[in-house]
Amino acid sequence: MTVSPATETDVDSDAGAHAGTHAEAAADGRRAPLILRNRAFGTVWLGQVLSQAAVRMFQVGVSWWIVAYAVHDARGLASGLFMAACTLPAVALAPVVAGAVGRFAHRSVLRTSAALAGAASAALALGAYGGGLPLATVYAAGLALATCQAFFDPCLTTSVPELVDDADIETATGFELSTQSLAGLGGALLGALTVDRAGVAGLAAGCAAAYLGAAVLVASARFRTAASAAPADGEDPAAPAQRRTLRRILGELPYVRRILICFTAANLFTTAVFVVIPLYTRSVLAGGGGTVALLEASLGTGALIGAFTGARVPGRPTVAGAYCLGLMALALALPGLVAHRLVFAGCLVVAGWCAGAVSVRFVALFQRLVPTADKPGFFAVMQAVLGASLPVASLVFGSAGDFLSPRTLCLVQGIGLVPAACALALLGLRTPAPAVGGER
Repeated sequence: MTVSPATETDVDSDAGAHAGTHAEAAADGRRAPLILRNRAFGTVWLGQVLSQAAVRMFQVGVSWWIVAYAVHDARGLASGLFMAACTLPAVALAPVVAGAVGRFAHRSVLRTSAALAGAASAALALGAYGGGLPLATVYAAGLALATCQAFFDPCLTTSVPELVDDADIETATGFELSTQSLAGLGGALLGALTVDRAGVAGLAAGCAAAYLGAAVLVASARFRTAASAAPADGEDPAAPAQRRTLRRILGELPYVRRILICFTAANLFTTAVFVVIPLYTRSVLAGGGGTVALLEASLGTGALIGAFTGARVPGRPTVAGAYCLGLMALALALPGLVAHRLVFAGCLVVAGWCAGAVSVRFVALFQRLVPTADKPGFFAVMQAVLGASLPVASLVFGSAGDFLSPRTLCLVQGIGLVPAACALALLGLRTPAPAVGGER
């Protein structure tokens, strides 16, 4: 993609002394990865790795704790309720999140969210060491961590233009989205294994350390002032910012709205994998925490590769997205036909790659299509719209897991993705994409 570079002015006062050598430094720095040549972005990105790894570690660990240790009847429903509690805040608090991200300094929102999540995790760890931890308390802790993350994630996405030049937005988006993959790896490798060895107390203590580390990293990073952030394509940088209602934002972006609807439908089936994995491990593979770790790590590895290679997928975003959803449908359905640990792991690598690649293409597209003043509201809406299917998928597939084999659930996932892939392909054929600098 060819994008006009933004002019960097009115940056943080500590960086003003280096403005005269910016062009030369940028030319030399492009030989290095973005996280190395842009210290502020690298610091915030590392904080994001810690924060999202902590919440994923908690979700994976507690899901396995419920299935393997805490609940003996209706395991599917219990794990589904927990995952629903972990995904509900992003949907229910979307207007509040949009207002907070638009009103307060982004660094303050990120730092406060991580710090509060660290305090909640530490409190759970102390309670768990006392013994006799009620299931409701763990659910409440998951809800609290998810609430903090509901503020952290869209705020970070919105603040990307305050950390990098316009020419680096897609690269920065790839790094940002790769964090979710790294979080999946962290959760996979540490979540279930930590529960097997140290229980919920050790799990919560590790999450607290990660969250507090993230808060310190974000607090030490320098963000540009709002005036220096690059405007969206076609936006007049001299025009005053007029923040619009959330409904109007999507109403004036019909192309984006239709894309979000397609992915919301797809998420009803893709996100169910987080409920299916522990059920499949215990019922079909007869495995333990190590098997959960392998499967979650496979999904995270695929998503990580997809986040870094998604920009190289050829074709328009809608066409590439349709092909990726079709491939993901095959990958999720195959374990329903072939019950083998390595087959399931390989399929999760493929499914993760598809998810990571699609995310990079579309989030980068939205970064350029959405006006700067609307980004806080839009990314909160995006998280809410895409996340609206998560509680439903968790409850439906979790409850179904008490009556249907996990292999059947895998087949349902794959079949359910086919209509979403077809709808996205038809959108690409019938609706001309808006003009975006460099999009082909």
